[in-house]
Amino acid sequence: MMEDDAKRRLKAAELEAKKTRLRIWTNYVPPATSSKAICDQNFTGKVVEVVSGDCIVVADDSVPYGSPLAERRVNLSSIRCPKIGNPRRDEKPAAYAREAREFLRTRLIGKQVTVEMEYSRKVPMADSAIAAAAPADSRVMDFGSVYLMSSAKGDGDDAPAALPSTAGSQPPGLNVAELVVGCGFGSVIRHRDFEERSNYYDALLAAESRAISGKKGIHSAKDPPVTHIQDLTMAPAKKARDFLHFLLHKRIPAIVEYVLSGHRFKLLIPKETCSIAFSFSGVRCPGRDEPYSDEAIAVMRRKIMQRDVEIEVETVDRTGTFLGSLWESRTNMAVTLVEAGLAKLQTSFGADRIPDAHLLEQAEQSAKRQKLKIWENYVEGEEVSNGSAPVENKQKELLEVVITEVLNGGKFYVQTVGDQRVSSIQKQLASLNIQEAPVIGAFNPKKGDVVLAQFSMDNSWNRALIVNAPRGGVQSSNDRFEVFYLDYGNQELVPYNQLRPIDASLSATPGLAQLCSLAFLKVPSLDDELGTEAAQILSEQTLGSSLQFKAVIEERDTSGGKVKGQGTGTCLVVTLFTEDPEDSINAAMLKDGLARLEKRKKWESKERKLMLNKLEEKKWESKERKLMLNKLEECQEEAKTGRRGMWQYGDVESDDEDLLPPVAAKKTGGRR
Repeated sequence: MMEDDAKRRLKAAELEAKKTRLRIWTNYVPPATSSKAICDQNFTGKVVEVVSGDCIVVADDSVPYGSPLAERRVNLSSIRCPKIGNPRRDEKPAAYAREAREFLRTRLIGKQVTVEMEYSRKVPMADSAIAAAAPADSRVMDFGSVYLMSSAKGDGDDAPAALPSTAGSQPPGLNVAELVVGCGFGSVIRHRDFEERSNYYDALLAAESRAISGKKGIHSAKDPPVTHIQDLTMAPAKKARDFLHFLLHKRIPAIVEYVLSGHRFKLLIPKETCSIAFSFSGVRCPGRDEPYSDEAIAVMRRKIMQRDVEIEVETVDRTGTFLGSLWESRTNMAVTLVEAGLAKLQTSFGADRIPDAHLLEQAEQSAKRQKLKIWENYVEGEEVSNGSAPVENKQKELLEVVITEVLNGGKFYVQTVGDQRVSSIQKQLASLNIQEAPVIGAFNPKKGDVVLAQFSMDNSWNRALIVNAPRGGVQSSNDRFEVFYLDYGNQELVPYNQLRPIDASLSATPGLAQLCSLAFLKVPSLDDELGTEAAQILSEQTLGSSLQFKAVIEERDTSGGKVKGQGTGTCLVVTLFTEDPEDSINAAMLKDGLARLEKRKKWESKERKLMLNKLEEKKWESKERKLMLNKLEECQEEAKTGRRGMWQYGDVESDDEDLLPPVAAKKTGGRR
């Protein structure tokens, strides 16, 4: 029946008597507590991350930039907010958890604050949403009071400046914990007698009373707001590719949820209610084990973590990561990284698609001149790999391509992006006035002829090579011809009435579909076990008009002779990737156990061995190539260890396989 204010005063008086052991409390022994007071640990800094409604990360101004202790996690004293959950453990956010975090994000991110550390506490893992990574069964969490330097209230904030504590001290600004509780996004913890607590505990209780009487937030009788966020970072890559057209080629507001690396982030797109993985186009920071990796991450955390940004998406890679440009306050953040010497341009990337490509080039030249960070050992004319010694820079030919046809898990056809002949031929074909089918006998296409053929899938007219014609000539308009589409690489049977003669000006241009195969791999054929699965996976990862890849030409295989149909002609042996050569399609096929590394054959000719030895003496095989092959071996080992694909029942390799000379074909009088 006692009023709350009177009860608090009496309880405080009793606690003071217990602490000083007066009278009846002379032999009083306080109960064990997990909390411990923290003294003289006050600091100022900028808020770089809001973890939840009651936990933030502050960059300490007194700690040198780049130090592991530069960022400190602070839990707000004596309050508890709804848990934010963990999608990786299938934990959904509690009611008002997102709203509490967003409430703090909009008010604190990038703002200068004062922190008064008050106590630390051992928290069991089960009670801590952030303790999942702790090696022991509990972890120590630090608690304190956080104050905005300005005591001015934000719009709609119904929380006055903190009241004086029982100790009579006055806070240096707006008490963030009081603000959260006063707006109904958290509750005050009821501590045991001897537990440490906020120095402004009474003010927190008063703020909670106001929120309860005002029925705000978690104290409201209304149903909590429901927000469905589709997390594409946890979904299959195909789902991200299907989502591409919603984001393509337009400026879109976003929020940086997490900095995964210096150039890769998790973004929330509020308009589309989805989260995506996003990476800078044409810019790469050092990897996790390379110098300056941590510094690049630290810079991005300070600059854009949980900030409102704008992005422009250009494409999506095979892993489902969207590629494009990102601006914060009209500043291109990729330029900021490159200018600081913490990233470099991908020399293989087509700069024509990047909005601020000229600024990136200028920034890289500036960093090179000043020999900043990754360019500290840079020498004009020599390429340096993140602080390593200069290495020989033998550039391989690189093409930017789209895949037009997949033959199997290792062979496919491509068109070169930006090839003017493609658009020229398409315009000529579109302008044609296709007449009625010719009279039988007037037009007699035969094997090897180039004609116009109507593709069955979309009824478009394309240049095609006759691969097989009916024996005995054309007998009816339904006689079928096997044709190979010169500009796309696919092959099908087409009836006579869907063929037309072609003008010489159109047939003179060589076919634009280039046959390619994945370098260093042996992939099962379609008739072998897992051959169909390998072809299906390659198709899912590569086919699509919006998917563009880079193909590094490792060698040219001319054993296919002249182009006579599908799968013949010169074949480019390539490493296929979107952004990072280490994250290639070749590596993905190995990881899934759908391919294995080729072995060097012992039956190579003497001349070939001599040539390879000579090339080796000249260091033809660059350091990058060796690193790439090592990476591919790691991917294969990963598939073996995980028993994936062809490795499901153990090692499929044989000591004798691929090591014996090929059996000479028997000479026969007929066709082979």
